[in-house]
Amino acid sequence: MSGDPEQEYFADGISEEIITGLSKLRWLFVIARNSSFTYKGKAVDVKRVSRELGVRYVLEGSVRKGGNRLRITAQLIDAATGNHIWADRYDGELTDVFALQDEITRKAVAAIEPSLLEAEGVRAHHRSPQDLDAWDMVMRANSQFWRLTKSDSEAAIAVLRRAVDRYPDYAPAHSMLAFALLVSRQVGWLSMTEVNEPAAIAAHAVELDDRDPWAHLALGYVALTRRKTDEAVDEFQRALDINPNFAAAHGYLGFALALDGRSAEAIPHYEEAIRMSPHDPQNALFNVALAGAHYLAGRYAEAITHGRKAMQQRFGLTNGHRVYIASLAQAGQIDEARTALARLQELQPENSIAWIERNIPYTPGPMVKFVEGMRKAGLE
Repeated sequence: MSGDPEQEYFADGISEEIITGLSKLRWLFVIARNSSFTYKGKAVDVKRVSRELGVRYVLEGSVRKGGNRLRITAQLIDAATGNHIWADRYDGELTDVFALQDEITRKAVAAIEPSLLEAEGVRAHHRSPQDLDAWDMVMRANSQFWRLTKSDSEAAIAVLRRAVDRYPDYAPAHSMLAFALLVSRQVGWLSMTEVNEPAAIAAHAVELDDRDPWAHLALGYVALTRRKTDEAVDEFQRALDINPNFAAAHGYLGFALALDGRSAEAIPHYEEAIRMSPHDPQNALFNVALAGAHYLAGRYAEAITHGRKAMQQRFGLTNGHRVYIASLAQAGQIDEARTALARLQELQPENSIAWIERNIPYTPGPMVKFVEGMRKAGLE
């Protein structure tokens, strides 16, 4: 984008909107944004991308922005043959960005299967130019948050708070803020004894737009945090009904089931989330939950493997350390568990049995078993 790295999030936002538009069509399997973005800015072999992601088509393009003018190029490639199905260039004013996104989405779908497009249709966003600034702020925050570090989370939340204050009727700002607050609380980046604030924000997001899957994801996370498993499952399923390709909803649906000790039901949802988005930074969170599912099922070796993988993916996510420590202790590897616990206490000094019971939303039976492992490791 005109060589300006500060504008990278803008191109990411356009890409994400197109991915979302495609994802809502039930007959398409669409890789989520966090995995698609790992190829950003690279010269890649589309056949290799096809193999790695398990997809047939690759949509690629570029964005250039000069002043208030936009130029977007897009091309759809059949990855099996390397043939270009179509290519086009779109020029317009910055205020045309939503219309351009919808046009690219429609053309991509029509090129793949016109009859199915005619049967199902692609719903245009019908957003006004006044939404552009709000969209810009949310995309900036999104770009920061998915780096999944404490400092980036804090920066993203600050941007989202400004967006909510400035644009109180813009649903995506509310839903993303609620989600970011909840994730940051659970992994230990943010101190919050109650979830009343994100709960109110998520509820307002649904009031503003009941078809926003992120709003239902946030509401489900609120219910999960309050240990209301059935309510959480309902909200995560609602998000999937709206967007069948929503990898995160599968992951957090599995999370809710795992924290309730329903490991056999949970694991297929994690596997589906990772299949939908194999390079997603959220997969560190899902590996934590996979470790928890195996832990509660008494499969401590598998739990150790997934806990270690989560730590390798995102070392700063403290919940990965906790499940790894508990699993080591239950497997009889007490010295290793105590060494790992000392490392965790450096990352999160406030970590304790009381903190876990207050902040990690295991339901009562699973909580007893998880705390048992942490006590064996020496946590008080």
